[in-house]
Amino acid sequence: MDFDELIARLDLTAKIRLLTGADMWSLPPMPRIGLDRLVMSDGPIGVRGGHWSADDPSIALPSPTALAATWDVELVRRAGRLLAQEARRKGVHVLLAPTLNLHRSPLGGRHFECLSEDPYLTGEIGAAYVEGVQEGGVAATPKHFVANDFETDRFTVDVQVDEKALRELYLRPFERVVRAGAWAVMTAYNSVNGTAMTEHSPLVNGVLKEEWGFDGLVVSDWTAVRSTEAAALGGTDVAMPGPYGPWGDRLEAAVREGRVPEPVIDDRVRRILRLASRVGALHVTPPDAQESAVPGVREPVPDAQEAPAVFGPPPRRDGGPRAQEHVDGVALAREVAARSFTLLANDGVLPLSGRPVIALLGAAAREVRIMGGGSAQVFPARVVSPLAGLSERTEVRYAVGADPRVRLAPLPGPVTAQFLDGDGSVLTEQPLATGEARWMGDLPPGVDGDRLAAVRLRAAYTPEATGEHELSIAGTGASTLTVDGRSVFDGRLDAPGDDPAVAFLTPPEHRVSVPMTAGRTYELALTHPAGAFGRMTFVSLVLGHADPSPGEDELLAEAVRVAAECDVAVVVAGTTPQVESEGFDRESLRLPGRQDELIRAVAAANPRTVVVVNAGAPVELPWAREVAAVLLTWFPGQEAGAALAEVLFGDAEPGGRLPTTWPRALQDAPVTAVTPVDGTLAYEEGGYIGYPAWRRSERAPAYWFGHGLGYTTWSYDSIAAEGTTVSVAVTNTGDRPGREVVQVYAGREHRLAGFDVVEAAPGETVISTIFLPERAFQVWDGGWRTVVGEHPVAAGRSAADLRLVATVKI
Repeated sequence: MDFDELIARLDLTAKIRLLTGADMWSLPPMPRIGLDRLVMSDGPIGVRGGHWSADDPSIALPSPTALAATWDVELVRRAGRLLAQEARRKGVHVLLAPTLNLHRSPLGGRHFECLSEDPYLTGEIGAAYVEGVQEGGVAATPKHFVANDFETDRFTVDVQVDEKALRELYLRPFERVVRAGAWAVMTAYNSVNGTAMTEHSPLVNGVLKEEWGFDGLVVSDWTAVRSTEAAALGGTDVAMPGPYGPWGDRLEAAVREGRVPEPVIDDRVRRILRLASRVGALHVTPPDAQESAVPGVREPVPDAQEAPAVFGPPPRRDGGPRAQEHVDGVALAREVAARSFTLLANDGVLPLSGRPVIALLGAAAREVRIMGGGSAQVFPARVVSPLAGLSERTEVRYAVGADPRVRLAPLPGPVTAQFLDGDGSVLTEQPLATGEARWMGDLPPGVDGDRLAAVRLRAAYTPEATGEHELSIAGTGASTLTVDGRSVFDGRLDAPGDDPAVAFLTPPEHRVSVPMTAGRTYELALTHPAGAFGRMTFVSLVLGHADPSPGEDELLAEAVRVAAECDVAVVVAGTTPQVESEGFDRESLRLPGRQDELIRAVAAANPRTVVVVNAGAPVELPWAREVAAVLLTWFPGQEAGAALAEVLFGDAEPGGRLPTTWPRALQDAPVTAVTPVDGTLAYEEGGYIGYPAWRRSERAPAYWFGHGLGYTTWSYDSIAAEGTTVSVAVTNTGDRPGREVVQVYAGREHRLAGFDVVEAAPGETVISTIFLPERAFQVWDGGWRTVVGEHPVAAGRSAADLRLVATVKI
């Protein structure tokens, strides 16, 4: 039996039904051909599943920038295997990750979800991620193809980029993951050189499918398909979500009228079937098998480990967890975090010894930001804050110092969400961990979408402090908030702009002040309208709370007093969801609020001040030379505090190296533009972004691409090149074991061409052997051309710290 035989069993209507989502997160089953419902889920740091809620918690790994900061492909491959394990547990076949767009400008609001400014590093880390996920029998979906490197006007913008830059930079990571065997790719919202990516036949059909030989599935970003014929002919295979959209009956009519050839439809169905076979969702079925009596009802899906790959190549079985052990997600999340932490500066204060009394300062020390906002969000079962992690190790004295958050934190639980009909009757209830309530996609069990009219959050809250408490309502539309039955807000909030991600993830907020007495219990109720479109619902509602505060100046003064009394001061400073998130770009690189002021004041009070930077992408560090150490933790995932304690006390070495260059100030950056003009954003810099652009500029960054310190020192002893194989000898010249990332740059512009992670004991010399790809010596001039002759290659610790040079002859 082959795919063509299965396709022949389907009429045109059935085939076209397969090309649009059955709902928000899945493709419809076709029992007559043995096809199960194919379930998709957002990543990349975990697997959320089909519900935007905490009812089925997920492991939360560090952010993609942290994964890339490890420069460790085997570690990333292990992370992929864990994600496959999580996907199988949740019945997910397709993970919508990794994101391969580049850090073109430091203002990109979603860079925490991308990997690097460098296309080679992005491709290598992305390929390891894809391989790890797919070794577990789950499809990875590299995205967003292509030039979706910023957020402003992302639905409508036309990116103007020359072919050379497109090939050498923006397409290169996608080519790498296709060569690694990716089973799916997601097209972007934006246009490239005048054509929407969902309709871009030259890039999707021509480059991706024909030139690169991609035989997997091309799925649109959600709602990105906006045309019938153009998208069908442009190479997009599946339009998500569904079941509504521009295909369906209109596409069927286009086929019957000869405007879209039926073989085009057959090719898309064939790709769906091939994907289904790879993830264990396609089974041999007799030709006379009948459709399910209830359309859309999910047939049982066996564990992908046991499901036979009936058609096409089977999932890889070269050591992944499908064939071997269960992966401990908590332990791996902690290991990845520690290995990603990047020590930017250190005067010797780290690692800490003994049991020092630590002044721990900053709002993020208690409520650490473990992930970026948007489709990357998952709901872990636990989060270890820096306060919790360090308190287990030594005596900690905590003070807020400065709180940069412009929104109130969700009310601590328990909170109950009630789904109401038009008469106010309760359809069902769901418990929530906090006052944050979001549902996107399927309705919770027991909710009739035709009857759903509103959602009410109820909580019995007992404050610990007497005074003026702040309550907040965040949501789009009309809301009412009552305290003990008394209305304190009855009004409407409207979201700015037209990006649905912003309305869903960061809806407008309104605050009210309510006097409360410590120890007394107050009944809070927030009611918000809700509705369903078929079986899909969109609810985004937050009931926030803040205790009485003495004021910003008093908080800062308290932090300085605490810092002066302790052996070491650790300030955890970072960005907020209003600074880094999906749906918008950044306006500056400054830390929000008064965090810079806090750091300078604390450093003046205690010379042993360590700053922990909790951000997913570059921020300005104007005080870097005034503090004893700067440690970058990115968005470190659920084990943030546990990993931080290990690194600060030297149980683990900070293994990270920068995957992107950090400016001293935004105005120094060679490429900044993220705002379209008249609907167009021109990539006028061509192929010069990141460290190659910095080398051409007259300004030096704060920290170069590849930079990162450890707790030992290294000498680079010798380099030898034979063909395109480079061997570098390095010696651990310190007094403790360590890890080093040996980086090799090639060509006259010294662009990254290879890297290797090595380990050595004190005094030990190791030889790192790095195989340089042919592409490192090629340029695009209408086709790939190898530049014949002698090429310099240099090895070192960063793009600006190249210690050894050799020559490669091509």
